[in-house]
Amino acid sequence: MSYETILFDVESGVGTLTLNRPDLFNAVTAQMLGEIKQVLNIVETDDNIRCLLLTGAGKGFCSGQDLNDRNVSPGAERPDLGWTLRDGYGPVVTQLYELKVPTICAVNGTAAGAGANLALACDMVIASEKAKFIQLFSNIGLIPDSAGTWILPRLVGMAQAKALAMTARPVMAEEAVSMGMIFKASPADSFMSEAKELAESLATRPTLGFALTKEAFHASFQNSLSDQLDLERKLQRIGGFSDDYLEGVTAFKEKRAPKYKGK
Repeated sequence: MSYETILFDVESGVGTLTLNRPDLFNAVTAQMLGEIKQVLNIVETDDNIRCLLLTGAGKGFCSGQDLNDRNVSPGAERPDLGWTLRDGYGPVVTQLYELKVPTICAVNGTAAGAGANLALACDMVIASEKAKFIQLFSNIGLIPDSAGTWILPRLVGMAQAKALAMTARPVMAEEAVSMGMIFKASPADSFMSEAKELAESLATRPTLGFALTKEAFHASFQNSLSDQLDLERKLQRIGGFSDDYLEGVTAFKEKRAPKYKGK
């Protein structure tokens, strides 16, 4: 399948989705959101894809919404941004956050606005030391969207989240690590190879267990301790009946490398 605003390929069990409007710092359009959604549908249904790697082409990861994709000018009918979120960003971020396979975002440069929150919806973010994350929304009178008001406080705490949203202060990659926003910052000449190596490694591991782990962590934000213990029991039962668990234990006893299938 061919795309106009993104690239997608699969190799060694890893699906790599690249935002591909480098001349505009991969600014998001309605077409791009639609194409990302198509890829996420493929990842959900193709058993050969066992990890998703998200990145951007060119010097930046994503500058956020392409404002030229909307007609915002004096005298024109004002666009309903609620519809944009309901029909565009909302479904994409939800699907990305809830994917059963592990997701890694390799941030090569600026991740701003919706672009920052698209990255933070992934399980792990590995960023170039030159990358920065900016909640730009307040500069044009808006709130952090694309789940920004939901994800950011959970990562950095409410006080930091409010400050970053209101000041639109850029956060460099190393600071983003120290405040718990992202997983890792690496040298610009090696971060992508690290991200690919991690993705390929995860793709060979028991990915059903990863899916169950994600489900448990995500539910923990609203569960009581008792509810969470019940969920752990339920999910561990599923894991215990899986082929991956049998293979892992068998391989350990036979002193060989396991061959997982994510089932």
